[in-house]
Amino acid sequence: MADVSGTREARERELADWYDGEVVHRAGRDLAGRRTVERDRFAAQLAAEGRRTVLEIGCGPGHDGAAFAAAGLAWSGVDLAPASVAHCRSRGLDAHVAPVHALPFADGAFAAGWSMSTLMHVADADVDAALAELVRALEPGAPLAIGTWGAATESEGPMPVAGGAPRFFSLRTDDRWRAIIERHGSVEQWTTWPDPHSASAGVGLLDRHHVVSVLRLRRSLRKSANARHEPCHHRKSSNISHHFLQRQPVQ
Repeated sequence: MADVSGTREARERELADWYDGEVVHRAGRDLAGRRTVERDRFAAQLAAEGRRTVLEIGCGPGHDGAAFAAAGLAWSGVDLAPASVAHCRSRGLDAHVAPVHALPFADGAFAAGWSMSTLMHVADADVDAALAELVRALEPGAPLAIGTWGAATESEGPMPVAGGAPRFFSLRTDDRWRAIIERHGSVEQWTTWPDPHSASAGVGLLDRHHVVSVLRLRRSLRKSANARHEPCHHRKSSNISHHFLQRQPVQ
């Protein structure tokens, strides 16, 4: 992995600014067909298990959120980009501005988790803590679906995609990504397929492919192994609405 310049907060601000500028385009763009297949399969799994709530990390303009809500699930989402959260709310969705490292929800508030194309923006040094915080907000034994890009060669840092402005990515091999997430649960599904746009991607992204995994969290409340995580404070409240706890605004 390359050296990561700047702080995590600085990288999050840059990503929020980038996605704020893209919200109109992304709101009007249909999701890729394979992505919707995986989402519908996960929604069917939740229905079969009798699970009614789902938390999405990196919700964007709410395409998946609207689909989960239409399937009868109580959905909540977080995103770094205020414009994406505003667009979700304009669709009647429960969305909040927050980073994955400081989720504004009580322990075990959701029965399932969903995160697509988000954790690949989290630096290698921070990804265990991010996963531990996500696990904290889910029930023990919950299924967690994670979509990311895999690569034959690992790389980390700002990378342009299809000629666009550079964004921070942390690309990992399938073997190492699987080893990382298995510190937090057991892998029940592992699906990969080629990225048809990989040939036109920027340097560092030429050999990428899609990976969607479904992780089954442990059924005990013990912390995830090897997770570098410090608990956030002020999560307990007697006035919980739709799993959301009032916190100071994220800067």
